Amino acid sequence: MNKRILLGVALMAASLGANAQKTMSPPSGGKAISDELIGIFFEDISSAADGGLYAELVQNGSFEFNPTERDGWGPGTAWRLIRPGHSLGFMQPLSDKPIHPNNPTFMRLNIERVGHYYDFSGWTGFGLQNDGFNGISVKAGEDYCFSAFMRNVDETAKTVRVALVQPQGWGKDPKLLADAEIKVSAAQWTKYDAQLSVGETVTNAVLQILVLDKGALDIDMVSLMPGTTFKGHGMRADLAQALADLHPKFMRFPGGCVVHGGGDGFWNTYRWKTTVGPKEQRRGLKNTWGYHQSMGLGYFEYFQFCEDLGMEPVPILPCGVSCQGTNGGWGMKDQAQDWVPMDQMDEWVDDALDLIEWANGDVNTRWGRVRAEAGHPEPFNLKYLGLGNEERISPEFIERFKFIYKRVREKHPEIVIVGTAGPGSHPENPDFQNGWKLAEELEMPILDEHYYEPRDFFLNNRQYDNYPRDRKTKVYLGEYAAKDKKLIDALAEGLYLLHVERNGDVVCMTSYAPLFARKDNTNWNPDLIYFDNERAYLTCSYYVQQMFGLSSGDYFYGDCVNIDGATNLQGQSVILNTKTRQLFVKLCNASAEAKKADIDLSRFKSLKGNATKTVIAGNAEDENNYEQQPIKPQSSTVKVKKKMTVDMPPYSIQMYQINL
Repeated sequence: MNKRILLGVALMAASLGANAQKTMSPPSGGKAISDELIGIFFEDISSAADGGLYAELVQNGSFEFNPTERDGWGPGTAWRLIRPGHSLGFMQPLSDKPIHPNNPTFMRLNIERVGHYYDFSGWTGFGLQNDGFNGISVKAGEDYCFSAFMRNVDETAKTVRVALVQPQGWGKDPKLLADAEIKVSAAQWTKYDAQLSVGETVTNAVLQILVLDKGALDIDMVSLMPGTTFKGHGMRADLAQALADLHPKFMRFPGGCVVHGGGDGFWNTYRWKTTVGPKEQRRGLKNTWGYHQSMGLGYFEYFQFCEDLGMEPVPILPCGVSCQGTNGGWGMKDQAQDWVPMDQMDEWVDDALDLIEWANGDVNTRWGRVRAEAGHPEPFNLKYLGLGNEERISPEFIERFKFIYKRVREKHPEIVIVGTAGPGSHPENPDFQNGWKLAEELEMPILDEHYYEPRDFFLNNRQYDNYPRDRKTKVYLGEYAAKDKKLIDALAEGLYLLHVERNGDVVCMTSYAPLFARKDNTNWNPDLIYFDNERAYLTCSYYVQQMFGLSSGDYFYGDCVNIDGATNLQGQSVILNTKTRQLFVKLCNASAEAKKADIDLSRFKSLKGNATKTVIAGNAEDENNYEQQPIKPQSSTVKVKKKMTVDMPPYSIQMYQINL
């Protein structure tokens, strides 16, 4: 063996030795718990995707909006005809020879005359304007990437001018922010790109596309993306960073009720295969929450985002059974539910098996090749797969779930299946009871529970203390939140999460829901993160979730802290991360009375003297909103001892992060 190889082996051994030294043996008295307790759940609700996490700035860029999605919508929704210089013509939505059958509608611009009267600085032409999502925000010094598919209909090549402008009001010339010209001559669909460099910050820009020659031109798949997105993968940088700062261990997607189409029927079921190819070939879909999903944020982007944040992907697939809200079923005494005939269930099984192949197969497999062609030849290493979301646990659901479950387990025993406990996870709920009965019969690895309750539920319930410890099925608390967004609600959730940590041998994952809500398009309250075009607004609950995400570990110690006069409004946990050699002590006080806590960390022999102390505190009714953000974590460096007494201020949660 030559010296270079010997040196490489020595360096590798040294590296492995260093890593081995970082992992410590846990002291006695602890309990092994899940180190994936805190994750996130993304559902396209409240316009969370297009114009939100997905950084696209053009609305209805594919001209696929239609009245099925919302009354009055059509291909021209979010667009307006413009004709500076008194140009003449008309626009015409068509579906003859589209780019792809999944994307059937495009817009034809018929230009009869290009005017010569300039509204401002040489501006003329005939075309379209898009105002984005309540305006387009651009920043000085940033580049914006325009793209569109265009097709020249006649023999005359066309010059197309693309511009970002700021309207100045009726009768006034708009201000030019950036522009570029594109020459379109191809008689077949061709993608054209342009870069727009902006010199000033504007919050109400619009995009204009103007044809400067007579004739006809087809246009589709119009896009305007910021030149800078999170890791270059199309996610809005500030919103993606807000998620990264939660330190989530996994992400569940794409829903939620979005998974099975909510109340619209099987035609509207989310099918992952139409979301992974080139974006011009993806099938847009009516969103359960009453708007359009472009699928620019599809399964490929979800998996890529999980990889970017170091999260485990947890995709959820439908089971061939509709949401019980179909055809107004939420208002019925006996909720409606439709189901696929059993002789058609192979298609739904194939969707699950093919997804595993797409995520994990090598480039020589059919679906692994599709992933590779999208730019990711290496497998995504899918570990978890969810089947079903909040369906009523009817006999028809059970039959179809078992059919898919058995086939997936036979072919892929390595995949951890996550089932559903139905729409209401309460012990007296028949669906909850039937869901758990099914889980125990199948020895299902994980069952997904959901509940949204007033703060008192989270202050007073400690249900996982009573769950059987010998049950093979673990709990994933996939959707939960207190029904308000004040500090006291966040503290109630914090107390509940302390109880979850104590039961981290029973509960393996949790995720607050919903995750995002756009300021002017909110379907549900409360949400973890609100946003507009300029910034994210982080709630009190966000900061509590962040604290628990930062303090993930694999051992729980319940006897290191004693709170004087503790009630159900106080709680504590001590979490050890043996891999990072860090200890986390969390104390929560959701009462108006200050408390003291005696902490004894004597069992941790290598306790360092300095620690990071983080406190979230305020008035019970404080709330972070668009006008003010009174609640933010405050961190400081403090000295810690193996035995110490600390104050617990009213309405506070605090954490000590200690190196060992």
